[in-house]
Amino acid sequence: MELNALSRALRLAASGFMLTVPHASQALADSPFQRIGNLTSQPIGHYEYCREHREDCNIVSLAALPPRLTNARWEELVAVNIEANAAITPRTDLEIYGVEEHWALPEFYGDCEDYVLMKRKALIDRGWPAHALLPTVVLRPNGEGHAVLTVRTSRGDYVLDNLKDAILRWDQTDYKFLKRVAARHSGRWEDILDSRSIVASIHRSE
Repeated sequence: MELNALSRALRLAASGFMLTVPHASQALADSPFQRIGNLTSQPIGHYEYCREHREDCNIVSLAALPPRLTNARWEELVAVNIEANAAITPRTDLEIYGVEEHWALPEFYGDCEDYVLMKRKALIDRGWPAHALLPTVVLRPNGEGHAVLTVRTSRGDYVLDNLKDAILRWDQTDYKFLKRVAARHSGRWEDILDSRSIVASIHRSE
């Protein structure tokens, strides 16, 4: 993406912040926060990533309250999402590494979980806490597995996705959410209790 086009996209996305973030009464009705269940299995790719990056997977957050979502923080989310999506060319792990699943910080090519790791690192480098930046496994409407970055905020859980530059609240997507990294421990995973009505339509379309 050319610099001028990227700048226009950033301005457009940032300008929609006040329209995108709901008022408190609307948020309560629309379930802006993901409901979490029990600890669950760690994806094999993340397990292998953690064997090589132990310091990144041993972050314990006892007071894991989501950070306050301000205009400045929203603009950071928009910038990181658009910049990462533009910088990395999509390739499968089989094409890049010759294996079915491999989680790594990308340089030029990557698949969905690589975008997730890149965006997570970029936001941590900007001062975001690790407990707010959670790699998440979802199902697309066609039944394919996919990874996105859930960003926990005071106004709800938002999704950074390599398939789109727009940032949506999790319950505004057409994904079925399965599990995510635990907010209190960056090496553990927990179930997401996704009971939205959209789940039924996803199952019918598979």
